[in-house]
Amino acid sequence: MTDPLDRIAAALERLSPPPPPAADPRAHPAYVWRGGVLQPARGFAPLPLDTLIGVDRQKASLIANLRHLAEGHAAQDVLLWGARGTGKSALVKSAVADVQRTGGDIALVEVTELDGLPTLFAALTQVDRAFVVFVDDLGFDVPAEARALRSMLEGGAEPRPANVRLLVTANRRHLAPRDIAEQESAINPRDSADDHLALSDRFGLSLGFHALDQEGYLAIVAAYAAIHDLEFEPGEAIGWATRRGSRSGRVAWQYIVDLAGRAGKAL
Repeated sequence: MTDPLDRIAAALERLSPPPPPAADPRAHPAYVWRGGVLQPARGFAPLPLDTLIGVDRQKASLIANLRHLAEGHAAQDVLLWGARGTGKSALVKSAVADVQRTGGDIALVEVTELDGLPTLFAALTQVDRAFVVFVDDLGFDVPAEARALRSMLEGGAEPRPANVRLLVTANRRHLAPRDIAEQESAINPRDSADDHLALSDRFGLSLGFHALDQEGYLAIVAAYAAIHDLEFEPGEAIGWATRRGSRSGRVAWQYIVDLAGRAGKAL
């Protein structure tokens, strides 16, 4: 007689859907790495680059680096750090799309689980195409996690392939929190600080994004309003940001969404 546990296991296996087939790594502009399988990203439609206001220096640096990668030349891993809502993630996607638009053979792969990176790297190294592996809003509470990632970037036995570069966004410049008490209790405080800084140092290109002043915030609102043919009152836009306690590109866009809704327009 069949063991009841075996029958239960067999029944569960029949009920669970099979994993989706892996997508063709040369067929799509963007992918997500989910469950150890490369899947096409649905609705990949980044903002046009000219709608990202106030980040011209970061824009130029990132695009130049991605063009190098797409052309098979030396390129850097990139850390985009700074204030929340300042366009870090939007710039990554828009820059990749812009390089694609001008003929660059490059694709974006978004990753949410870092423990799958070695398997992803092994899969992408077989493909004759450039890839940006994108990790959004990265941060570490456990130092061991940061050490594992920095070994993949530089210094490990199996670093990421030559046709792949890592682009990471984070609110903290140094990714891992720095505990003053930890430094004070260390035998050599410099050793503790160096351990925290070692991961951010692995990124050859570091782009900072800073909080907007009122003038910069209103410039972004005005640009969005012009694109979508909307009229706005500066005082109202400032009040919107004040109630949210932040001036950023994200807050500017949220105000435009509200403005368009009240005007009976779709975006």
